[in-house]
Amino acid sequence: MPLDLSMIRSQFPALQQQAGVIFFDNPGGTQIARPSLDRINAYLTQHNANHGGAFTSSQKSDAVLDEAHAAMADLYNAARPEEIIFGNNMTTLTLHISRSIARAWNPGDTIVVTRLDHDANVTPWILAAQDRGVNVRWVDFDVEDGTLKLDDFAAALELHPRLVAVGYASNALGTINPVKKLIQMAHAAGAQVYIDAVQYAAHGPIDVQDLGCDFLISSAYKFFGPHAGILYGRDDLLEQLFAYKVRPAPNHLPGRFETGTQNHEGIAGVLGAIEYLQWVGQTFGQDYGEKYRDRFSGRRLDLKQAMSAIRAYEFEISRAVLGVLEELPGVRIYGLTDARRLEERVPTFAFTLQGWRPRQVAEALAQQNICVWDGNYYAINVTERLGVEEQGGMVRVGPVHYNTLDEVARLKEVLGKLVETA
Repeated sequence: MPLDLSMIRSQFPALQQQAGVIFFDNPGGTQIARPSLDRINAYLTQHNANHGGAFTSSQKSDAVLDEAHAAMADLYNAARPEEIIFGNNMTTLTLHISRSIARAWNPGDTIVVTRLDHDANVTPWILAAQDRGVNVRWVDFDVEDGTLKLDDFAAALELHPRLVAVGYASNALGTINPVKKLIQMAHAAGAQVYIDAVQYAAHGPIDVQDLGCDFLISSAYKFFGPHAGILYGRDDLLEQLFAYKVRPAPNHLPGRFETGTQNHEGIAGVLGAIEYLQWVGQTFGQDYGEKYRDRFSGRRLDLKQAMSAIRAYEFEISRAVLGVLEELPGVRIYGLTDARRLEERVPTFAFTLQGWRPRQVAEALAQQNICVWDGNYYAINVTERLGVEEQGGMVRVGPVHYNTLDEVARLKEVLGKLVETA
């Protein structure tokens, strides 16, 4: 059955407590789902304790953390919960793990990064390359439609890089990269692949085993949970990596990479976010389960159904936002604008408005209780490549599945008034 937006929205306390506010700032962070908030409250009030104690609250705490690892393994379709590593956020985790990965590089080696990526999947690798005397090869994107240049990518692989860092979806332009194909190409060239799925995770199903990636990372605050980062790494690779940790931190997975006392309540909240998505799959996803039932069951099936149902609804809202922006004079959209290619993007749209700086547009929308982002959103290579960084970047509108077509209509109304005054 299609998503019932009244039921969906009832699961988000902020949508009730801030009635009338339109949250189109979701690429920077979604609102938290009630089950996630409930998990955080329950953790802090019922079993808040440090790891590994002999007493009850510590044992209950560890049980919640173990369940969160298992739940994230289900969301990613990882082979084992031990392949899941929690941390503060994607950026911090990537900076941390990059040090371990780069330890095996040698002077003169090459790595590959792209100009379409968030800087958190670029600069950590450049810094690691500088430390190890390694060359960096950049892959460009097409400025006309925001898609990665596959011929440029193939040329970069001729250098037989040690690592390829690439995004699942662009947090600036919304482009979904053909990651499975890119991974196969990179592996054929002998490279490991590190996938930034932060922007994609809220919008579609992830299957690390089907993708064949070596590492994949996302942040829960982008998929209706708290501020936490979650890294998947193939267990054979993680076992080989040197772990930068203190004594006597555990030497087993995932503890050897989860340094210090973790944000336990945040990890509990991640579990709650996945429980929310499981509810979506059980309630609205039955029609999308046929293609998954031969491979998945239980929570893994529920989650695949959830993300498929969400993806289907977001095609509709993407088409509506695209229609609004294309209709308004003076608006320039960056990235894919062909409605027939919506499968190649998430509902993240970047644009500029003639006569207005992006910050002015964001401020004018904020006065009407419409939340959007402006600037470069840490995708500074994108805004520099498009030539808009010096002009303040772009305005970014990013609905998710709790946003409504009525909210898109309100965006059209307000933007239309701005166009009239430009």
